[in-house]
Parts: sequence; structure tokens; C-alpha cells
Amino acid sequence: MKLQIAFLLIALLAVLSLAADSDRQVIVSYPKGTPQNIMDEAMEEIRKAGGMIEHEYSLIKGFVATGPAKIFETIKTMGEGHNVLVEEDKDVHAINS
Repeated sequence: MKLQIAFLLIALLAVLSLAADSDRQVIVSYPKGTPQNIMDEAMEEIRKAGGMIEHEYSLIKGFVATGPAKIFETIKTMGEGHNVLVEEDKDVHAINS
């Protein structure tokens, strides 16, 4: 009985750790001149997949989004004809510390 409980606990922890790893925060950007509806469609797909748009930029055509890693592969495929760039959002430092 104790072995079964331990096995179930390990399985539950494995599932929870996989679920936590699946969300990513990325910056999605498009070249100047890309139609607005292309970016709007991408943002809608992210929302449908359970993601969130964290910020929409005004100086560049792009946004920051958080969501399942798989949706960002879909966004790359959708935007192939428009040179979409999907990159991990991370801290950038001017001085090595």
C-alpha cells in the first residue's frame, strides 16, 4: 500500500512539473509594414490557447505574450510569410555582472 501511494505521489509531481515547464514568455515582433490583422490574429490564437498578451509595443510592431510553448510554434508557422520573430523574453544587461 505504501508503495502505491509513493508511486502515485511521484506520478503527480512529474505531471505538475511538466505543466509548469510548458508556459513561456516571449517577444513576438513583425517587420514594419506588416498588416495589423496579421498581428491581431496571432494575439487571438495565443488567447485561445490559454495564453495572455502582457504588453503591446507602440514603437515596434510587436507584443510580449505568455503561454504554452506549442502555441508559439504555431505563431511562427502562421507568420512565415511576414518574417515574424518569436524570441524568449529575458533580461538584458549592458554591463557583465
